[in-house]
Amino acid sequence: MKLQFFKYQGTGNDFVIIDNRQNIFPKNNTKLVAQLCDRRFGVGADGLILLENDKMSDFKMVYYNADGGESSMCGNGGRCLVAFAHYLGVIGNEATFTAVDGLHHASIEGDVVNLKMVDVDEIREKTNYTFLDTGSPHHVQLVEDLKNFNVFKEGEKLRFGLYGKAGSNINFVEQSDADTFQVRTYERGVEDETFSCGTGVTAVAIAMHKSGKTTSNTVKISTPGGDLSISFEQNNGHYTNIYLKGPAVQVYKGEIAC
Repeated sequence: MKLQFFKYQGTGNDFVIIDNRQNIFPKNNTKLVAQLCDRRFGVGADGLILLENDKMSDFKMVYYNADGGESSMCGNGGRCLVAFAHYLGVIGNEATFTAVDGLHHASIEGDVVNLKMVDVDEIREKTNYTFLDTGSPHHVQLVEDLKNFNVFKEGEKLRFGLYGKAGSNINFVEQSDADTFQVRTYERGVEDETFSCGTGVTAVAIAMHKSGKTTSNTVKISTPGGDLSISFEQNNGHYTNIYLKGPAVQVYKGEIAC
């Protein structure tokens, strides 16, 4: 069969996106998902996203990691799907959609999508790192000389060694300014460093605020794929009205035999 797809990227975090409102995609075929995400034998992407009908919101987001497994929330993927829904005419400049972690609100202006993330109530602060869930689990760790840091080796070690089979995404962080941080992320499911991770930079912003590294309620994050900003409100350790803002761009569309 021939399958129409769209390729989107949000700060270098790239996705194969498929309009599945007619239920055309074989959702249980994990091998097909992995093949489409393969950078040598398929389209190539960090993940695959289906846009589906939803009775309770404008649309539903179904997200798969590059290894073919259905996964937890993806922030940059969510922003790209909002841009795709706008392109299709499913939404105007505002959207509400359902994802695996619940209901999300978003707005779009040009190529910039502002996505509301889930509230964060539990933050585990350890001696050398912080762990929290922003729709996906994240380990946040400050390091020196991030540019030359071996993200793959150290990320893989922590992803499997500290968190077992279920694993966690691993974020390495270096502070640039009072409200600005550089971030590199090892993503589980991709099992490699990605250019950017939306739930990851959200986790970093909250972890840096919680630890006192910044006092700003708007945090700027620089990733290898570009810049994002995270804003939030905080009350007695509870983080609410969390927004992830940045570009989401259609790269191309096409058909692939599968």
